Amino acid sequence: MNDLHNSEIQLIEDTSPLVGTVVAVQANYYWVRLDAPGSELTTPSAPSAPSALLCTRRARLKKLGQQVMVGDRVVIEEPDWAGGRGAIGEVLPRQSQLDRPAIANAQQILLVFALAEPDLDPYQLSKFLVKAESTGLEICLCLNKSDLLSVQQIDNWRDRLNRWGYQPLFISVHQGFGVDRVSQRLQEKITVIAGPSGVGKSSLINMLIPEAGLRVGEVSGKLLRGRHTTRHVELFELPTGGLLADTPGFNQPDLDCTPEELASYFPEAKQRLAVASCQFSDCLHRDEPNCVVRGDWERYQHYLDLLEEAIADREQLARQANPESNLKLKTKRGKSQYEPKLETKKYRRQSRRTQQQSLQELYREAEE
Repeated sequence: MNDLHNSEIQLIEDTSPLVGTVVAVQANYYWVRLDAPGSELTTPSAPSAPSALLCTRRARLKKLGQQVMVGDRVVIEEPDWAGGRGAIGEVLPRQSQLDRPAIANAQQILLVFALAEPDLDPYQLSKFLVKAESTGLEICLCLNKSDLLSVQQIDNWRDRLNRWGYQPLFISVHQGFGVDRVSQRLQEKITVIAGPSGVGKSSLINMLIPEAGLRVGEVSGKLLRGRHTTRHVELFELPTGGLLADTPGFNQPDLDCTPEELASYFPEAKQRLAVASCQFSDCLHRDEPNCVVRGDWERYQHYLDLLEEAIADREQLARQANPESNLKLKTKRGKSQYEPKLETKKYRRQSRRTQQQSLQELYREAEE
């Protein structure tokens, strides 16, 4: 009787959907990390079952235009346990999606900056923070190389960033302190790490995930030798639970928002708008009367500079979308760019017939 009951349980387990998370994409293949029963971020404990499968995408998904991204939750069909392979038959609904870098279901951004070597640039930090705010994900601001500053300097930065609306974590990867607090913030979440070059992101990843050191080097080597320019995104499993996405290419963020949206990505401006309203609903918070955002707060000049950039980007897009604009699309050596149109009448060359008629008129005038 017990054997029959066990057989029924085994049958139910075998027919249940096999779900996993895409942790890497290589050409047309997808590494899928499998879930354990009842867990989203842990692997199967059965010794005979592989923890990940190398999968292809079903043709029907391709026909539907269904993209499979790193971080996607997928259903695996017809697993080949001996060969470690399978096929992705379904992509589950995404909770979030980033296009640059391409990653699904991320829950927070770990923004890493250095306090020294290189020195922390407030305007550059503002650009990264605005980009991170625009994703709608949680933000964990991590400041590395804090061992190079005095206690007073660190307190000054802490107070300054608190006024910006952030509570940063001060760490030193070189000396190994503060990293445990970062690890706690990453538990059981899919996190995207970002920040400028030279601030210690790779060193932090290697400290959080000791076995990732060789893998990071291998990825970098492939990128240097490969022909493809697509950014490579890979999810690394954290020992404490959770997944960390290293995102090459996210070290120079582009401003991708409308001028009207920009203020909502500054916590200082959001706080002012939460207690009062501007006189005009389309206020850009520059020189409009009765504006509640304009005022004496440190990053207001950062806001104005980024606003000019957003306005310039929108005007450029409008010119490109309008065929009657004063620009024309010109292709040189396979590269397309917009150039000013020449004034047709002013630069048009006269025909020979027109030139001859003009000469004949001059002869007649001379004879008369």
